[in-house]
Amino acid sequence: MITIIDYKTGNSGSIHNVYRRIGLESRITSSPTDILDADALILPGVGSFDRAMQNLEEMNLIPVLEESVLDQKIPFLGICVGMQVLAHQSEEGNRNGLGWIDASIQKFEMSLIGEKKVPHMGWNNLLLRKNDPVTMGLNGTERFYFVHSYHYTIPTNAEILATTSYGYEFPSLIKKENIYGIQCHPERSHSSGIAILRNFATMGG
Repeated sequence: MITIIDYKTGNSGSIHNVYRRIGLESRITSSPTDILDADALILPGVGSFDRAMQNLEEMNLIPVLEESVLDQKIPFLGICVGMQVLAHQSEEGNRNGLGWIDASIQKFEMSLIGEKKVPHMGWNNLLLRKNDPVTMGLNGTERFYFVHSYHYTIPTNAEILATTSYGYEFPSLIKKENIYGIQCHPERSHSSGIAILRNFATMGG
């Protein structure tokens, strides 16, 4: 069962609809029991870093996520802000992140992106750096939908599976053991995003 965490932010319904269209079972839930019983977990994200962390804290979801992901090693995918909260902190806000990835989040450096606008919004590539089951079937030419103003610094305890260029390159797909984070929105990226979501689903057995 693919379990999409409902913490009052993100495109939970869009992810659920993708899995329904491709014939895979998923559910949207904030139940600790469901999270602990999941075969794979997805943390979506739309909005700000601080709001995402506040919601996780107020809903008391952090301890159960730590038990499921860090202790039980359930496959986990954080999307957009759901990826960013895996870091220690973000220039976007003042709250601490989950700290599962040894990295921080910074705003796009305006002096390095030329005439490009922030937020980075629209279609761009994942420049594949390492082979991994989550990118099986992709060749690096596919287009994915992005909308964000902040991005990862280089994580020191995670593999960078892909980068994306927007004036300069930033990590856009990372992995640490059973934990994945992706900056774009696969649920809004048509067949390219469906491939990643399908690949991730297979990791849950």
